[in-house]
Amino acid sequence: MINFAQPQYLLLIFLIPVFFVCYAIVCRLRKRRIRKFGDEELVSGLMPSASRAKGWVRLVLFSIAFFFFSIGLSRPQIGAKLKEHKTKGAEIMIVLDVSNSMLAEDYSPNRLERAKLAISKLVDRLRDDRIGLIVFAGNSFVQLPITADYVSAKMFLNSITTESVPIQGTAIGDAINTAVRSFSIQSQKSRAVIVITDGENHEDDPVSAARQAAEMGIRVFTIGVGSAEGKPIPVSGGLLKDRDGNIVVSRLDEKTLMEVAKAGNGMYVKAGNSEFGLNPIVDEIDKMDDEQYSSVVFEEFDEQYMYFFALALVFLVMEMLIGERKIRRRLF
Repeated sequence: MINFAQPQYLLLIFLIPVFFVCYAIVCRLRKRRIRKFGDEELVSGLMPSASRAKGWVRLVLFSIAFFFFSIGLSRPQIGAKLKEHKTKGAEIMIVLDVSNSMLAEDYSPNRLERAKLAISKLVDRLRDDRIGLIVFAGNSFVQLPITADYVSAKMFLNSITTESVPIQGTAIGDAINTAVRSFSIQSQKSRAVIVITDGENHEDDPVSAARQAAEMGIRVFTIGVGSAEGKPIPVSGGLLKDRDGNIVVSRLDEKTLMEVAKAGNGMYVKAGNSEFGLNPIVDEIDKMDDEQYSSVVFEEFDEQYMYFFALALVFLVMEMLIGERKIRRRLF
């Protein structure tokens, strides 16, 4: 496959027809000037060595040289070099709660948007670490597989809403198990799960899931989002109510999150408005032994412009060597 690094220079090729039109006009004007001196055939007889055909030949050679020169300026590249890229770092799985309770406005504008902003800042801070993203509510799924592509990570992050998981609830244990299964095969010792939630678990046993992760060498960290007094959940222009018509208030369950972090050999941090809690957790992850990862990447294309410049030079020299006079042949 041919790639052009600077394709705008290919537009110069459209000047070639202009060369022929301009030369035809010059030849026509020259004939008019000759006619002013007298009969055209008589004047041509006075210049027996002048060659009209050679002018067109030189123009063709110059146009070919200009064609190759324009392609050379556009920097054609073919193929790509494959190179094994090795890095050292940790694998971090962000597990984000997207249940309706994350719409509570303990933070500005709400818990979910504040969490997404903190994760985005975390991605900007990463260098050689790899990151993955899991969203959960009543069940969980991988939003972004483990990767070092931070641009894609931020794109997937921006698309997350409370509608990302259709089944409502808060299954923290299932989300932790999904994270454990989502680490790469290469990673063995430097793996961490960061759970961001209000902690109101009603579905399974997250403490047991965190303990199993710790036995596999995976540390589980938790960030509590919300407040002890709680906030109502805004939905569809109103507030979420239960079956009895009472307003549902979402409160932070710090006790559960502390137990999950303890069982997962991690740490618990309560999210604040200024410091969300990711930075101290990442500082703790940085103390872990770095894992070496290798991947095959496309490093760069092979440049081909020099060959086109060489062809342009060959045709330009040929154009210069061809004179404007006819070749005189003598027979002996």
